[in-house]
Amino acid sequence: MSEIVRLERTRSHLRPGDVGAAVHLWKDYAHRPERDLWDDYEYGNVHWECCGDPFEARALLSTVMQAMSPRHARELRQIVARLDE
Repeated sequence: MSEIVRLERTRSHLRPGDVGAAVHLWKDYAHRPERDLWDDYEYGNVHWECCGDPFEARALLSTVMQAMSPRHARELRQIVARLDE
């Protein structure tokens, strides 16, 4: 957790709380019913402009995992992998 806080403070493209918000946004999206996920894939989602794009959140998580130390990245990778399933 301290490494995430450090990254959020030292990287110009991150603000405090961005990683946690990305995890929550991806979790909320990944736990939606399959039908909703397919509708989003086919037609898009107009609410992402106001509420955040879950695919941008997932991309941010990938970027953060690459910037972290191997040990801490592994912990975050496990969390994200469970959501990806």
